[in-house]
Amino acid sequence: MVRRTTWRASSSACARSPAGRPEQAAVATVTPYQQLEQEFRRLHAFRGALAVLRWDAAITMPRGSADVRGEQLATLELECHALLGTPRLARLLERAQAGAATLADWQSANLREMRRLRDHAIATPPSLVARIARAVAQAEARWREARERNDFGVLAPQLEEVVRLVRSRAELLAQRFGLDPWDALADEFTPGLLSRDIDAIFTPLSQRLPTLVTEAIERQADPPILPIEGRFPAGRQRALCIEVMKAFGFPFDRGRFDDSDHAFTEGVPGDIRVTTRFSPRDPFQGLLGALHETGQALYDLGLPAAWVDQPVGQDRGMALEESQSLLLEMMVGRSRAFVAWLRPLLEKHFDATGPQLSEENVYRYLNRVARGPNRSEADELTYQTHIVLRYELERRLLSGQLPVRELRDAWNDLSAERLGLVPASDLEGCLQDIHWALGSFGHFPSYGVGAVIAGQLWEAIREHRPTIDAEIQAGQFAGLLGWLRERVHALGARFGVPELVRHATGRPLSAAPFLRYLERKYVSDL
Repeated sequence: MVRRTTWRASSSACARSPAGRPEQAAVATVTPYQQLEQEFRRLHAFRGALAVLRWDAAITMPRGSADVRGEQLATLELECHALLGTPRLARLLERAQAGAATLADWQSANLREMRRLRDHAIATPPSLVARIARAVAQAEARWREARERNDFGVLAPQLEEVVRLVRSRAELLAQRFGLDPWDALADEFTPGLLSRDIDAIFTPLSQRLPTLVTEAIERQADPPILPIEGRFPAGRQRALCIEVMKAFGFPFDRGRFDDSDHAFTEGVPGDIRVTTRFSPRDPFQGLLGALHETGQALYDLGLPAAWVDQPVGQDRGMALEESQSLLLEMMVGRSRAFVAWLRPLLEKHFDATGPQLSEENVYRYLNRVARGPNRSEADELTYQTHIVLRYELERRLLSGQLPVRELRDAWNDLSAERLGLVPASDLEGCLQDIHWALGSFGHFPSYGVGAVIAGQLWEAIREHRPTIDAEIQAGQFAGLLGWLRERVHALGARFGVPELVRHATGRPLSAAPFLRYLERKYVSDL
């Protein structure tokens, strides 16, 4: 989307474009705020180039080009960091803040997000950034070696260094933002949510989920769920995914769909790239991955067009992204209504019939529950326990209450307490995830919070659109997408996470709607 580049001097003299962004008269003095918009327009262009280069590196780049691509990515990242750290930008922010009373609401929110981006960028001195980068590079290599040897001890010394350096960065961020160190890190993933808010979400989940898992497993035992096995060619799976994505409104003239080693979404609004991973023996792995990523892609494509090149026009963090992905994959994509619509498509694309592909068995198969040690293989019920486990452990690691050398035992003990099982090996335990080796602390809760947000949005959708099940069963998803566009996507980063959820649903963020959804689905319906 091409944005205009001229602006009026002040909001009081502004006209409004149909999309809601102030327009500038033919001749006007460029204000500090308008100069900031020009600077952040450059940043947006750099970020867009980075996104496409990352997608290309994963999908089409020759293997031998990794060094060249690494230099390209590093150069653009340095340009982004340099732009945010210039004294000129600091002066413009100060002058724009002095004139903030003249700004419209969206402009004020944009200025707030500009300051937030700069504060995060400059809080860590370059020397610490470099030390973290080196430590993370070494830890990633040690993590892969540790997984090959199935021995956390290989990673532990280097992970200690990463944790020490990340703790130093967290303390610097905490000083700048007036937050607890862990909260300062998590703010990059779930803006506006503090650990006390996350505790209020996760505590009721931790209290109810263990018994709910037991009830669901007992209920699904009789009659037994038939396994779905066979040969499902990737080409046919791809055709099915494309048909489903089109039905949801994915615009293939502004996006594309590829297969990859793991499902992901990259790009910018107007150029969005979705991937999934196909299994030759499971027709649902690729489809559910495509639905998950389509949820994020539609969110990105629905961000406010008038602000697409500004900070306020970006997504509201990983928890919101995850909520849009999970709403399509879990609430819609594993619903009875969706399975009823999907069942004829399975027969069309795979010539597949038989009791294992009956509507009832497909529904029960997609929603089967089983305790297991691996987060990436967990079902909708047990997944949340995996997230809470990691949340509790990483807070203890960052605070120093849990020494890295004791992580294996702490992980196994908490797994036994929460999941009812002890990992058989480090591969099934503390070596599962690469996040901490990469220095990514504060990330894990966004997965769990995203599911809770999705549950609250889904409850509100069902209240506002009583015909939603009939619409889904008919393959009509425009009403669903329109609701999300208006109440979530179009708001961009104007509000923090709690405010956005309240705006969309009319209620404060709470785990209660998500728990009601799980109770209804896994106790009443399975």
